[in-house]
Amino acid sequence: MSSVSRVLSNHPDVSERMRMAVMEAVDDLGYVPDMLAQGMRRQKTFSVGFVVSDLANPVLASAITGAENRLRAAGYSMLLTNSEGEDELDAAHIGLLAQRRVDGLLLSPTNEHYPDTVRALRRTDVPMVLIDRDIPDGISARHVSFDHRSGMASAARHLLELGHRDVALIIAGPTRPLRERREGIESTLRAAGARCTVYERPFSIEYGVRATREILERAERPTAIVTGGNLVMHGSLRALREAGVSVGPELSFIGCDDVAVAEFHDPPIAIVRRDTRLIGTVAAQLLLADLDGSDRASEDDIPTVLPTEFLPRSSCAPPPRP
Repeated sequence: MSSVSRVLSNHPDVSERMRMAVMEAVDDLGYVPDMLAQGMRRQKTFSVGFVVSDLANPVLASAITGAENRLRAAGYSMLLTNSEGEDELDAAHIGLLAQRRVDGLLLSPTNEHYPDTVRALRRTDVPMVLIDRDIPDGISARHVSFDHRSGMASAARHLLELGHRDVALIIAGPTRPLRERREGIESTLRAAGARCTVYERPFSIEYGVRATREILERAERPTAIVTGGNLVMHGSLRALREAGVSVGPELSFIGCDDVAVAEFHDPPIAIVRRDTRLIGTVAAQLLLADLDGSDRASEDDIPTVLPTEFLPRSSCAPPPRP
């Protein structure tokens, strides 16, 4: 029994002859290891919980894929919860995953500063990694995030080079990305003496529609719109189409994230892009370093701030002449 156990746990102290004999018996019997029994013996469930604010967001779906692939390669399964943008569900899901005895948590909540969510995290004693979110006060956790500020600053400089001096920013979403995107745009435009009007409200396609309609109704219409978030970009483009506004020649437009609507829109939309799958992979690596040391040797080489970059496309043009 001890020899069989060593073979099935990949112990190095096993002869090749014994390994071949055991694996042949495994194939003949169709044996499947009992993960529950192994977990009880090692005081582990080999599972990781992932709290996601909204699965409808393609950015989060990509991050989930990156994390799941990395965890699966390390022998862990993922339990996924979807809060559909509801703060209360984030807190409830953290408690649910704790009851399931997950070994660790990946977190991309709607609002990491929501009081019930913070209380739920404080009651949790497993390793945690926050993905593109702030670490709330009193919480011990790792985090990995994007440098949103640099990508948005590059987008603002591009508009300035084209001659734009009046820009509308539609911004929404979680606290950290919203804060950095707004700072990148506003500081760059205002340093150049340009005007930046900010529309900041909840993160949704519907808000993108409403904010864009407000912008189009202004007596002095801005010459460019920047949208901070892929969902508000969807809504804004919808409102522009409904109003018959020609993107590029009549009004320049910049969005966020390399989603399908940006690439296949006519004209293609200039965007601030980021590797959303990579952030999921990196978050999983950081968690694994705490769970079992599988990445401990290279832990110092794991980046915790990932870059963003501006991709110019023909949705940006010089402002129309009066």
